[in-house]
Amino acid sequence: MVIKKQKDFKRWADQARVELAGRPPDDLHWKTPEGIQIKPLYTSKDLEKLDNINSLPGMEPYIRGPKATMYAGRPWTIRQYAGFSTAHATNEFFRKSLASGQKGLSVAFDLATHRGYDSDHPRVVGDVGKAGVAIDTVEDMKVLFENIPLDNMSVSMTMNGSVLPIMAMYIIAAKEQGVPPEKLSGTIQNDILKEFMVRNTYIFPPEPSMRIVADVIEYSAKHMPKFNSISISGYHMQEAGATGVQELAYTLADGLEYVRAALSAGLDIDSFAPRLSFFFGIGMNFFLEIAKLRAARVIWYKLIQQFNPKNPRSAILRTHCQTSGVSLTEKDPHNNIIRTTVEAMAAILGGTQSLHTNAFDEAITLPTQLSSHIARNTQLVLQHETEIKRVIDPLGGSFYVESLTESLVAEAEKLIDEVERLGGMTKAIINGLPKQRIEESAARKQARIDRGEEIVVGVNKFQLPSEEEIDILDIDNKVVRKTQIELLKKIRTERDQNACENSLKNLTIGAQTGEKNLLDLCCIAVKKRASVGEITDALEKVFSRYKAIPQSISGIYGAAYRGDKGFKKIQAETENFASLEGRRPRILVCKLGQDGHDRGAKIIATAFADIGFDVDLGPLFQTPSEAAKEAVENDVHLIGVSSQAGAHKTLVPSLIDELKRLHAENILVVCGGVIPTQDYDFLSSKGVAAIYGPGTNIPAAASNIINLLITQRNLS
Repeated sequence: MVIKKQKDFKRWADQARVELAGRPPDDLHWKTPEGIQIKPLYTSKDLEKLDNINSLPGMEPYIRGPKATMYAGRPWTIRQYAGFSTAHATNEFFRKSLASGQKGLSVAFDLATHRGYDSDHPRVVGDVGKAGVAIDTVEDMKVLFENIPLDNMSVSMTMNGSVLPIMAMYIIAAKEQGVPPEKLSGTIQNDILKEFMVRNTYIFPPEPSMRIVADVIEYSAKHMPKFNSISISGYHMQEAGATGVQELAYTLADGLEYVRAALSAGLDIDSFAPRLSFFFGIGMNFFLEIAKLRAARVIWYKLIQQFNPKNPRSAILRTHCQTSGVSLTEKDPHNNIIRTTVEAMAAILGGTQSLHTNAFDEAITLPTQLSSHIARNTQLVLQHETEIKRVIDPLGGSFYVESLTESLVAEAEKLIDEVERLGGMTKAIINGLPKQRIEESAARKQARIDRGEEIVVGVNKFQLPSEEEIDILDIDNKVVRKTQIELLKKIRTERDQNACENSLKNLTIGAQTGEKNLLDLCCIAVKKRASVGEITDALEKVFSRYKAIPQSISGIYGAAYRGDKGFKKIQAETENFASLEGRRPRILVCKLGQDGHDRGAKIIATAFADIGFDVDLGPLFQTPSEAAKEAVENDVHLIGVSSQAGAHKTLVPSLIDELKRLHAENILVVCGGVIPTQDYDFLSSKGVAAIYGPGTNIPAAASNIINLLITQRNLS
């Protein structure tokens, strides 16, 4: 029988070689970006040495799902991540979504709130209400959930840096609605470690930030038994460019660090571990994403065993998933509906507990009512029309999926071991290793796309001859900010100022001594109508505000183009400019406002450096005046503004005005990132020299910029 199988396999291989004659060998042999070798054929032989092949759903190590019946017993929860403008506008959106079949709420907060600033702070002029809902006080939070019964509504809140005031405002808003903390259900993200790695909406340094995480876990364990006190997020790692293995490993390593933080605060493993949850991004490598969720449950089960849990639920990984934002394209955007559907199916087949599907226009701007409706209905169709929920783990036993799951477990455990050797994730983050690895992966991926090695339909292949404009949601940031400032003034006038100030002083003392739970103290301050900014300031007096040192990698992007004639031509254009100008072209790559998503800025910085530019990478969270000052001091030829959070219409004109004030009008300003084409004319009228939207080929953009500089300077 064995001989027969060997003969059969040889006959198949011979037949495959004939069929593939004249085609590249990679058609049969492929290695993923994670470094996993994928065979063209998997058979039962690939399952012979796998330990978990006979596992059942709901049984250790939970490879086939955390519950015995999975969706056959209860379908996944349909969530929609939303928040924009004011609390009132977002509340209306929430209530419409719930009436249309949505089962849980996921709140997106604006960047001012994330970074602990009130709406009247001068550093957030362009950010208020733009990429999420503005929350300044508990009165905003009460409006946000008006006519939404919090005792029977699961609420997820994506909040990390400002987790203390936001969590406190949610608790007090619920109490004033008549709902005690013990009846609240849902999840707070509270995952600060990944902020230092990729998303950057941190406030305080790592060590005090970890104390805050532990205090939130402790408070929730005591007072909110139905609430998940942390959602350990890999999603933002994937968005920043992490491979599937990196996302898997670093997310679970973060989880391990949070467990240790809670244990060091005196909590028993079984008092909090059953309420830990995870959050993964789901990209376009369909089978790998399915295997990733299965591998995550296996690894987490193994990691938790070292803490000797008595409750089996302490070792079960439960996860929310969101379809990829970075896979969405500005070009031919209706393709994004297809991408989101594929990704949603991968999350479901992998066994997610809840799911958010992105809207097709999110590579351009905030989703409209129509695009949100399509995104939500994608899940409704999958849940009610496909019968996908009838069978538990339908790909269990698949030769390919089981083998891929095992490969992911093995590769992720190598990275986790590496983090552990550095002393855990907090020390690894301070060391900078995970961040560097993710940025290198992002640069490699962008190079593959720019070279056409990784196909993105409508972007680098099968492009439309012309693009149609689509309707977009445009938030008037100035109106929102004015509204919020008026509300703040009203609350500060009407509150008991002495009581508020005393509560804030007690919060500062609590931060100094460590004797009281900080979330407890924040609840008291919120009840006295202290604002997000005031609570942050009270903590900042002790903890300080963290400022990362900007760093960029080099050589990774250029290495992908080694020997490429087109790339050498653009490098020659750069050298020609240097000979004409007397120095190399110098660019300041900057982020303005409170947008911490720096993947695009980092990729541009490394790619342009490899092309031959001198590159200055500005620090995060610059104001227009700070960026202009740095550009003048460094004598740059141009500023490249990377925008993702929609503040470009406010902040970029301010930057150009600052350059004029400094008599530096000769410094060109170009913009890149998530900028709707409808805004191009406005930005051009304000003096922006060029705009490069999502999907722009970087070498082509560099060549265009060289020509702009030569024309501007009349060089020949």
